[in-house]
Amino acid sequence: MIDADQHYYEATDAFTRHLDPDWADRCVRWCEIDGRRYHVVGGRVSRAVTNPTFDPIALPGSMHDYFRGNSDGRDPLSFLSEREPIRPAYRDRTARRASLDEQGVQACWLFPTLGMIYEELLAHDPQAVCVTFRAFNRWLDEDWGIDGRDGIVAAPYLTLADPDWAVEELTWALDRGARLVVMRPAAARTVHGPVSPFDDRFARFWSLLEESGVPLVLHAGDGGVSFNGYAPEGFAASFSGGWKPSIAFFAIEAAIRDYLLTMVLENHLVRFPGLRIASVENGAQFLGDLFRKVRSIARKVPGWFPEDPVEIFRNQVWINPFWEDDVEEVVAHVGADRVLFGSDWPHIEGLPRPGDALEDLAVLSEADRRLVTHDNAVSLVALD
Repeated sequence: MIDADQHYYEATDAFTRHLDPDWADRCVRWCEIDGRRYHVVGGRVSRAVTNPTFDPIALPGSMHDYFRGNSDGRDPLSFLSEREPIRPAYRDRTARRASLDEQGVQACWLFPTLGMIYEELLAHDPQAVCVTFRAFNRWLDEDWGIDGRDGIVAAPYLTLADPDWAVEELTWALDRGARLVVMRPAAARTVHGPVSPFDDRFARFWSLLEESGVPLVLHAGDGGVSFNGYAPEGFAASFSGGWKPSIAFFAIEAAIRDYLLTMVLENHLVRFPGLRIASVENGAQFLGDLFRKVRSIARKVPGWFPEDPVEIFRNQVWINPFWEDDVEEVVAHVGADRVLFGSDWPHIEGLPRPGDALEDLAVLSEADRRLVTHDNAVSLVALD
């Protein structure tokens, strides 16, 4: 089994170890309020995560039953009542390798926790975004390594906030042996305001990525989706009011749908046919609607796409559905050879153990199950 969605909990100095102190006020620093430590991001206290020290921390998969449907009708917050000291495997490479062995996992793709939500908090200051994540990536390489050794494939975080920075940082990552890179599915927030990621100003970045053959993971995070007054703005909106239901619950799906839909409509994959894109932890329920929309455009604007836009998508995009999604439906949309397994371990919304997914995947044939749990990830990231 190769788990295409695992996470670390960032070390307390992940954002500051390699940060010039002169940038602290514009980037990330620590503060203490009423005896608790918080990150100050771009000069504002962030409460998107209750305890950014992650010690103590809720158990892996503690909200599994909630996302399974909450058949017992429990208060959602009650699932988080049990805490434990942070485990070494959440922050130490050797301990994580031992954890993978114990889980029966050959290799994992490893992504940020805080790192997936802080770009939006700094979006008003693109230069600070670049400075922050350059420092972050140096920490990542130092603590975890980005070359995929020992089956731990940690992905450097990239942003298109500055086109030149994106090329420089991707070049650094490739020189260090990166097997994956990750960014959030969102429009680029530049000094000129929001810009489509597929604008010509980013062509050098996409050309370099295509030439490298390294896959880009679009991982769930804070994509800056506006709730247009229907719910409080910000990543923490879905947690406000004791988990009161609102459209904020669907922000992740809205962000990836808009990103991938724009990517197809702008013929980005036609322009860069060697690109390989993986959507991770964004769910898959948007696929049917996305495919209907692009085929509708193909009929209304004949000749815009050189072939069926759904086939263009299927050729270059891999999908990691939520573990609670209907995997047979996802396979029907994109094919078993384009579906990736991911447990989201050790996050609260993930699986308690990666192997718990096998029960749900039993609906697939043995051949398709092997594609989903192993072969597709190998096809994207060659492992030693």
